[in-house]
Amino acid sequence: MDTDTRYQMFDLLNKEFTFDVDVSQLPCGLNGALYFVEMPPDGGMADYPNNKCGAKYGTGYCDAQCPHDIKWINGEANTLNWTPSQKDPNSGAGKYGACCAEMDIWEANSISEAYTAHPCVPPGLVRCNGTECGDGSENRYNGICDKDGCDLNPFRVGVTGFYGPGKVIDTSKPFTVVTQFLAPNGVLTEIRRLFKQDGKVFQHPHCTSRGLTEFDSITDPFCREGKKLFGDMPDFLKKGGMAHFSEALARGMVLVLSLWDDYEAHMLWLDSNYPPEKSPTIPGVARGTCSTTTGNPKDVENQYPNAYVKFSNVKIGEIDSTY
Repeated sequence: MDTDTRYQMFDLLNKEFTFDVDVSQLPCGLNGALYFVEMPPDGGMADYPNNKCGAKYGTGYCDAQCPHDIKWINGEANTLNWTPSQKDPNSGAGKYGACCAEMDIWEANSISEAYTAHPCVPPGLVRCNGTECGDGSENRYNGICDKDGCDLNPFRVGVTGFYGPGKVIDTSKPFTVVTQFLAPNGVLTEIRRLFKQDGKVFQHPHCTSRGLTEFDSITDPFCREGKKLFGDMPDFLKKGGMAHFSEALARGMVLVLSLWDDYEAHMLWLDSNYPPEKSPTIPGVARGTCSTTTGNPKDVENQYPNAYVKFSNVKIGEIDSTY
C-alpha cells in the first residue's frame, strides 16, 4: 500500500527489483511467488461507483490468466453462473474473469525457478467474458492476454546444474535475486536476471538448448526462438512483445506475493515434465527434477503443512545499485 486507500504503484522501466529469498522449505508442487500486475491504484473505486471498498479492502485484483475465481470485479459480485470447483474446496468460477498484464518476477520452489512476462492487449484491468478470457484449450490463444508468457527457467533451457539444493545457486540457504528492466530510450528491450549468494554475484547462465545458446535473458529474439524450439504458440510477440509490455510497466504495477499449490496442473509446468505425457527429451518439456506424480495439492498440504517462503530486504533502484 502507498496510503490506506491506494496501492503502491511501481515503475520498473530502467530499474532493478531486488530481494532476498529463502525457498529451502518449498518442496515440489509449491510456488512461492512474487509478481506484479496492472491493477488500478485505487482498486477501481473511481471507475465503478458500486465499488465502495477500493484498495483498502483489496479490490481490483487481476492477472494474465484472467481468473474467474475472483469474487468481486468492477464493483460487482461475480455471482453469475458461479460454479464451485470440483477440485478445490475453497474456490470456484463465475461468468467473468479479471484480466491484466503480469510480470512474474519470481515463481519458484527449492527445485526450479522462472521469471515470465505476460502482456495483454488492452490496458489495465479488463473484466472479460467468453472468448476474450481465453478459456479452455480451444480459446487459450484467442483471449486478450498472453497466458503462456515468455518465460526463462534455467532448467527448461538446458542448464540443469544451476539452481537447486547443492547446485550453483544452493536453495538450501537464502540468496538474493535481482531483476533488471533495461529500457534504452524508454522502451523495454531486455529483462535480465542476476543472483547473489555468499558474497558472489552470478549472472543468469546462457541457455544450452540448441538455437538458444546466445541468450541469457528475456528479449524479443529469445522469445521468438524459444517458442519456435519448444513448439509453443508465439503469443508473446503476437500480443506486442517487449514494446507493448513496456507500456504496461510504464503505467505502473502493484506488487503481489503468494504461496500456492496447483489444483489444475500440480505445478508440473514449473518443476517437472510438462505436459507430463511428453518425453523429457523434447526441448522445453523438462522444467525440473520433480516426478510427474508430485504436486497433488492434497498430498502437498498433508505432507508439508508448515512449508513457507521468506522474502526480505526488498529494494528497487537504478540498475546495479541494489545488490
